[in-house]
Amino acid sequence: MTLNGWLQILLYCGIIIVLVKPLGGYMTRVFSGERTFLSPVLVPIERGLYALAGTSEREDQHWTSYAFAMLMFNLLGVVVLYALLRLQAVLPYNPTGMAAVGPELSFNTATSFVSNTNWQNYGGESTMSYLSQMAGLTVQNFVSAATGMAIAIGLIRAFSRASGKAIGNFWVDMVRSTLYVLLPICIGLTLVYVYLGVPQTLGPYVDATTLEGAKQTIALGPVASQLAIKMLGTNGGGFLNVNSAHPFENPDNISNMIQMVSIFAIGAAFTNVFGRMVGNQRQGWAILATMGILFIAGVTVTYWAEAAGNPLMHAFGLQGGNMEGKEVRFGVAMSSLFAVITTAASCGAVNAMHGSFTALGGLIPLINMQLGEVIVGGVGAGFYGIILFIIVAVFVAGLMVGRTPEYLGKKIEAKEMKMAVLAILCLPLAMLVFTAIASVLPSAVASIGTAGPHGFSEILYAYTSAAANNGSAFGGLTGNTAWYNITLGIGMLMGRFLVIVPALAIAGSLVTKKTVPASAGTFPTDGPLFVGLLSGTILIVGGLTFFPALALGPVIEHLVMIAGQTF
Repeated sequence: MTLNGWLQILLYCGIIIVLVKPLGGYMTRVFSGERTFLSPVLVPIERGLYALAGTSEREDQHWTSYAFAMLMFNLLGVVVLYALLRLQAVLPYNPTGMAAVGPELSFNTATSFVSNTNWQNYGGESTMSYLSQMAGLTVQNFVSAATGMAIAIGLIRAFSRASGKAIGNFWVDMVRSTLYVLLPICIGLTLVYVYLGVPQTLGPYVDATTLEGAKQTIALGPVASQLAIKMLGTNGGGFLNVNSAHPFENPDNISNMIQMVSIFAIGAAFTNVFGRMVGNQRQGWAILATMGILFIAGVTVTYWAEAAGNPLMHAFGLQGGNMEGKEVRFGVAMSSLFAVITTAASCGAVNAMHGSFTALGGLIPLINMQLGEVIVGGVGAGFYGIILFIIVAVFVAGLMVGRTPEYLGKKIEAKEMKMAVLAILCLPLAMLVFTAIASVLPSAVASIGTAGPHGFSEILYAYTSAAANNGSAFGGLTGNTAWYNITLGIGMLMGRFLVIVPALAIAGSLVTKKTVPASAGTFPTDGPLFVGLLSGTILIVGGLTFFPALALGPVIEHLVMIAGQTF
């Protein structure tokens, strides 16, 4: 580890903290229906979209109606994207003549992008036409991110409203998320990326002759526009196969820093939106502090492990950090930071190959995802995810002092606890059950690229990434098979919607409860004690559900590596 590396990490953290209040304040005005500087331009468009949807900003929905609208919209998204991929060969904007995508891969890709996972069992530049990239994948990048933001706002209203029956309007929340937040920022980011050298064209691929005289085809396309939303919306699906390790998607350290900031910006700002809407910004800062502690711990371990390097290489006299699978223009520090950011959020974009990390360096991305990606997390998804752990934490605190648990004046009772536990446990169900089956199924085992504990980690990482709606991969696993396309797709749907629906049920229950004024016996949830309790709850729940499985992969691999043996 170097001073320069830590200065870059601290600079990143400082930028995120500076952005929290202004972005949080802006989003609060947007979701509260207040006037913003974009209102003169966007209000007519917004109202036109409501008219097309047959709704109004004055129409609130019960949580069941909210959930039904969300589910039907996303189901339609899966069907439309699946059809687009299957018909790709006969549709326009296909200058390289890409063939139709196979049925299993189309299912996997459709569920992947609709669920905000963006797992890719294909190489983008060799599989997807420009139309599929733009009208299919990029559109879903926007609306899947907007869906997560809408769910988070619905849950926030459950705490901010004194009593009632409705949690908002799904169509209004999603339209405002897209029009006022995602689109304007992405337009600006796209222009910046183009300035930095990221391609944005509908022209055909370019044929070139190398210095050795060989022929090479250079993939181009509308890269910058998809890059902007893939990062801001914590989607992660790259236009090009190697994602943000490719110089066309990530030219230099400036673009790298912008991308890392984009991943965390909205998720971190949601804590401030929460604080503002419940009338106590300290509540939001307490949640952000919890996220920050877990994030810094993960960065420290990963950076230390990668900077220490591989002891097997040191035995041959090759000293220094682990640069395998990393780009020289980023180095160990920024590759380690990027890996922790992209798995702490449900992004999944990569600027280095996680399968080439040391065993402990690769363990932290796994832990980040298996904790439910609540360390900032995806846009909206990270916030409603950590609310589930908050409910468990205050319930435990209430049991310890013999008092009915409450959070922000809302009593936490059996229904809320059951829904929170259901949502939390669906993740290990999807991750571990599919991993167990794939570990003994001959056709699934045949897809791993490395024998031993690292091969097991490839399988575990794949199902963890899918159910956590992350989309990054350990590499080495041949995922484009019928088994993995179908089971990973099912895992993505479980990890997305079996969390969202219970979260909305909690919102529907809490919004009907009257706010109880704080008293001398009320457990404070805006100070260091609560931050410690919440951090411990997240780690303990994660430890009980996942760490036995983790010990079978990266931890064993690390011990083997220390012993100086090959694996």
